[in-house]
Amino acid sequence: MGQSSTHALIFAGGLFLGMLVLLEAGRRIGTRGSAREAERSRQGVGMLDGAVFALLGLLIAFTFSGAGTRFDEQRQLVVVEANAIGTAWLRLDLLPAGAQPALRELFRRYLDSRIATYKELPDVAAAKMELAHSLQLQGEIWNSAVAACRDSGVQSAPMLLLPALNQMIDITTTRAESALRHPPMVIFVMIAALSLTASLLAGYDMAGGKSRSWVHIFGFAVVTAVTVYVILDLEYPRLGLIRMENSDQVLIQLREGMK
Repeated sequence: MGQSSTHALIFAGGLFLGMLVLLEAGRRIGTRGSAREAERSRQGVGMLDGAVFALLGLLIAFTFSGAGTRFDEQRQLVVVEANAIGTAWLRLDLLPAGAQPALRELFRRYLDSRIATYKELPDVAAAKMELAHSLQLQGEIWNSAVAACRDSGVQSAPMLLLPALNQMIDITTTRAESALRHPPMVIFVMIAALSLTASLLAGYDMAGGKSRSWVHIFGFAVVTAVTVYVILDLEYPRLGLIRMENSDQVLIQLREGMK
């Protein structure tokens, strides 16, 4: 399991335990003093409790929505890369027949490397090494294509092939940048702070009962912690439970067609 996924588990687990502690602390605070004083202290605070819970729900909803959007963008970029590589592969036909075999072999090795880059995850170090290999192959493909276009004598070859190669290379940077696009850490700190505050208030409100409602206590803590974990897992796909193998199939199918 990747480092980011481990951090997500620690964060969610710590949040779960912290919520349990504050639920119990809030209940004990609420049970102090006489029932009459406790009832008087609760008058007029329902709106304040509601505001805290509403803010927590709103923040979680927006964060979850943003994580889902970024996850979908990363899946779409896999298709964009497959289309870019496929277009450049087809336009190799514009080159002289003698120059095509070497370039096509470079394309096969390059696509193998691109697939392997994301298969290596959650091993980030191995993925970075494979990415460096992909970048090296990009340079070889570009230099070979420029030389072949120069020697081809066909005016349409550089006009059609080189822009396609440029797009194929650019999408690598776009995908790498997309994987690093996440909300500021302060957002998750705010979610944790509001969750803990809401737990304290919920525990205080439960002080009027004669016994603890363990279903509500554990249910609230589990649902909140699991939701936060899923948000973090969406932000860092391939490093945790959420994977993208289905999206990678378009690259694998493209490679199978490069006979």
